[in-house]
Amino acid sequence: MAKAFFVDLSRCTGCRGCQVACKQWKNLPAEATKNTGSHTNPPDLSSKTYKTVHMLEHGKGKDLQLLYFPEQCRHCYLSPCMTASDVPGAIIEDTETGAVLFTELTAKIKDKQGVRKACPYDIPRIDEATGIIHKCDFCNDRVRQGMLPACVLSCPTGAMNFGEEAAMLALAESRLAELKKRHPDAVLGDAGTVRVLYLYHEKPELFHKYAVFAEALAPTSRRALFAKLAPRVKSSLG
Repeated sequence: MAKAFFVDLSRCTGCRGCQVACKQWKNLPAEATKNTGSHTNPPDLSSKTYKTVHMLEHGKGKDLQLLYFPEQCRHCYLSPCMTASDVPGAIIEDTETGAVLFTELTAKIKDKQGVRKACPYDIPRIDEATGIIHKCDFCNDRVRQGMLPACVLSCPTGAMNFGEEAAMLALAESRLAELKKRHPDAVLGDAGTVRVLYLYHEKPELFHKYAVFAEALAPTSRRALFAKLAPRVKSSLG
């Protein structure tokens, strides 16, 4: 049965537990970073960092609030990166969990930048030493064993959730209705097109440049495909 994430950003405190857990489980090495004027560190994803928590200050004075955005691959239902790959088996979808996976065969893809640019969320990163393209893999090894993804297991506030698609969608819609009472701009980002569903309690663009589908990075025809797919996916979830 296919799975999905539900990330309730109204409950995220920016603790970075998910970021650290991802590094630890994947045995990813540390990397040199620098101060960019934000608490976000590392400041961006890389071939060694599959998840990072972006932190932004919004508003002033008594209206000042901190917005946190734990960024990761969205595992699209209709994956633009898979479409852009010219090597069979380099980018695949696990038919059991729904995870979109990059294999070592990505090193053989001729247009690696094309794969990265095809992503409307600017997620894939290329290891210049090996040529392999990297991103979050859903913790698919854990999920297939009936375990929670490492990032979800580490979350102390309930911001990160994981389970059957229908259950996650129901939880997301319930939380959205609740938040709308206090946050009229609350919205589910790209619902029906991705397996990592974010609930934004403020306008998505306040959280991150690529919070929701970036029209400028992908052809309009692909946007239309996503829109066409969404009702069918939602219908299949009941």
